Amino acid sequence: MEIYTIEFKDQLRMLRQVASPIEDINGQTVKLAEDMIATMIEAKGIGLAGPQVGMKERIFIVQIDENDPLVFINPEIISTSPELANYEEGCLSIPGQYAEIKRPKTIQVQAWNHRGRAFNLEATGLLATVIQHELDHLNGILFIDHISSQKRSKILGKFNLANTRVSTD
Repeated sequence: MEIYTIEFKDQLRMLRQVASPIEDINGQTVKLAEDMIATMIEAKGIGLAGPQVGMKERIFIVQIDENDPLVFINPEIISTSPELANYEEGCLSIPGQYAEIKRPKTIQVQAWNHRGRAFNLEATGLLATVIQHELDHLNGILFIDHISSQKRSKILGKFNLANTRVSTD
């Protein structure tokens, strides 16, 4: 699978769209999840969302350290902690760029796995950050939307996008 980046306007448009819910978790969904896991591992990432591979569907994959990959279908954050944590985030869709982002330290998320089973998960630290980052992708939001306009312009300038509108509206 090709990972979409902000370097190409048609791919940037896909990255800025809100993904649609998956209505039926079936063999195609399982195959998509497996392909996304393989793509993420090959790219040495820790998370990958449907829009990042050209799929306008509410699915993302997360793998922290040596743990098994987690598949989130139609995820929703149902609670967040008032405490915040800073992490330096990067993104396979914005290669080579990083910025410190402040997000809730602990979250509770509900989703479906690739076997069609609902689950709830409480996540903290890096796992919570990655889940929030990937869920942002499903809503057309990039990590650069969480930083100052000056820092965002600097990053976009590296992709010759400094004067390009890259907002969701």
